[in-house]
Amino acid sequence: MLNLPRMPLRLNRTEMSLREKLLQLNWSLIALLAAIACIGFATLYSAAGGSLEPWALKQIVRFVVGLSIMIAVAMVDLRFWVRNAYIFYVVAAVLLLLVEIKGTVGMGAQRWIDLGFIQLQPSEIMKITLILALARYFHGATLQEIGRPLFLIPPLIMVLLPAAMVMKQPDLGTAMMLVMSAGAVFFMAGVRMWKFALVAISGLSAIPLAWEFLREYQKKRVLIFLNPEDDPLGAGYHITQSKIALGSGGLFGKGYMGGTQSRLNFLPEKQTDFIFTMFAEEWGMMGGLVLLALYVMLVAFGYAIALRCRSQFGRLMALGITTTFFLYFFINIAMVMGLVPVVGVPLPLISYGGTAMLSLLFGWGLVMSAYIHRDMPISRRGMHDD
Repeated sequence: MLNLPRMPLRLNRTEMSLREKLLQLNWSLIALLAAIACIGFATLYSAAGGSLEPWALKQIVRFVVGLSIMIAVAMVDLRFWVRNAYIFYVVAAVLLLLVEIKGTVGMGAQRWIDLGFIQLQPSEIMKITLILALARYFHGATLQEIGRPLFLIPPLIMVLLPAAMVMKQPDLGTAMMLVMSAGAVFFMAGVRMWKFALVAISGLSAIPLAWEFLREYQKKRVLIFLNPEDDPLGAGYHITQSKIALGSGGLFGKGYMGGTQSRLNFLPEKQTDFIFTMFAEEWGMMGGLVLLALYVMLVAFGYAIALRCRSQFGRLMALGITTTFFLYFFINIAMVMGLVPVVGVPLPLISYGGTAMLSLLFGWGLVMSAYIHRDMPISRRGMHDD
């Protein structure tokens, strides 16, 4: 299933027709995305008590729109993304600034811009555009250049600037994802391990200082993570109810629309951050493992495409976006199981939300573009390279 054949000789050239690109679409990857999204639709239908409103129908419409965007993005020449990567990054950074000026406050955080037809969350867009910008920066760079400390200063600024703005919203989970996804790109680009170790040591030594800058509720989340029983009806309520629901599902679950924790409204945020808990209560551990298997297969496709790309830009971009997707479901599932603090990361393609779904499908469109143009050599400036 992960066999990615080499592009036929007639396609191994600078320009490809639209028909040739459509024939190169990886339909197995699209089928995996659709299968996961359908699980999300069914779970949101169940969360609403057997109704398409208020979540499932909107999510279906968003997925259809997002799928169209994904295919359109996949058709775009990879060199276009190389040449315009920095522009997309700057646009996303400006949107993050606009959140500070006129953002909409929700659940105690200022993360959205109200466009009327959608609540735009710029931090979700930044997750993709940051990968684009970093892939562009490292594209064509030699190991000698990457080995110079001064060469790494611009990409570090590109990472830390949006991470700081996202932390101010505040959104610890997204800030963590920005840093970790960027770290994967740095590693794939050839940054030495001792530099990662140096950053890790510096980060650990800065924990006491960082603690002082955390909001009070963020400190509570960390403390509750260490000992949820301290406040089971207050700050520890979310994770306590999540664990109860997960345990009550057993091996095969209580059956579709048969979950009691969600039906009796004990489970908070059942349509967003804690939707995996609701799914696992209904379908049990086996259902959860099936969903995890679909996620792992999708990630395997993404990494296989990344390793298959001839251009460094396509390789780094596909790897970075696939890693971002992995972090989404890994952090969310670990969070609802109590393995990491509650940080508000949605379950990809399952949790209710517009910007997250559209940005992820846009990202997979970029991965698909890397797949379609996998044998295309690209110069450092984003032109055809013979």
